[in-house]
Amino acid sequence: MTKLTLSSFVNNRKLLLEQKLTEYVRQLEVPTQLQEAMIYSLEAGGKRLRPMLLFATVEGFGQDFKESMPVACAIEMIHTYSLIHDDLPAMDNDDLRRGKPTNHKVFGEATAILAGDALLTYAFQVIATMSETFVDSSQKLRLIVELTKAAGPEGMVGGQAADMEGENKQLTLTELEYIHHHKTGDLLSYSIISGAILAKASDKDVENLRGFAKHLGLAFQIKDDILDIEGSEESLGKPVGSDMNNEKSTYPKLLGIEGAKNKLDDHIIKSKEYLYNVDIDKEKLELLVDYIMYRDR
Repeated sequence: MTKLTLSSFVNNRKLLLEQKLTEYVRQLEVPTQLQEAMIYSLEAGGKRLRPMLLFATVEGFGQDFKESMPVACAIEMIHTYSLIHDDLPAMDNDDLRRGKPTNHKVFGEATAILAGDALLTYAFQVIATMSETFVDSSQKLRLIVELTKAAGPEGMVGGQAADMEGENKQLTLTELEYIHHHKTGDLLSYSIISGAILAKASDKDVENLRGFAKHLGLAFQIKDDILDIEGSEESLGKPVGSDMNNEKSTYPKLLGIEGAKNKLDDHIIKSKEYLYNVDIDKEKLELLVDYIMYRDR
């Protein structure tokens, strides 16, 4: 039996996801520049980690990943909107994203803001109009409530606000974890929880997956902080050291590079402890955990 590899799991699913993302936006009757700005950032590439976590969860419960594609696209739309807005001059003021000029550098600030707004709101429409042959109304409602919380003021937006307030300050570890848990971790967690909702997993499995996802999200951000120091601009697709230049608190700044690596190890171990308590085929999720641990971009 051939051993499953990360590339064999990701490649076909990623291709189908990216085709569907473009299809969703191309079918809209909207001003051309807005449509092109939305597609520009959606097609900028990236790891597509969040949709892959959704697919791995759904498949772990024995479901066909294609039936979860609308939710995967919605997640990627919201993630992409957040990147467009993060890059704006009023936020992180970045010129490059994934090796390409940022949205506002190509289309202007006003269109970039609107493209982000459009992707955010369209994501909820995509979930609300899913075919009920796979997902019923109660599941849709639960998916939307969970996504609203993950992306909204108690989730990603609140984390971003706390991140901005923390600039030029020495944050505590608790404050830093709050930022990363919400700014990055909540949408990543949603990717896993939404898979469990679609698969109609038990409440016990959902809660264990929530613990797994929380530690995985923190591990992901710690690795990002480490790569901001030890990575290369070629691999990352953006300047190295941008967090330090923006006077942001990071795990290496707070704990030292070795302390940050130890913290990364700790969260990876804790995430797997939760995962091992879930009644699921864990192979694909474990591949993604190892990717987060050892990635170079």
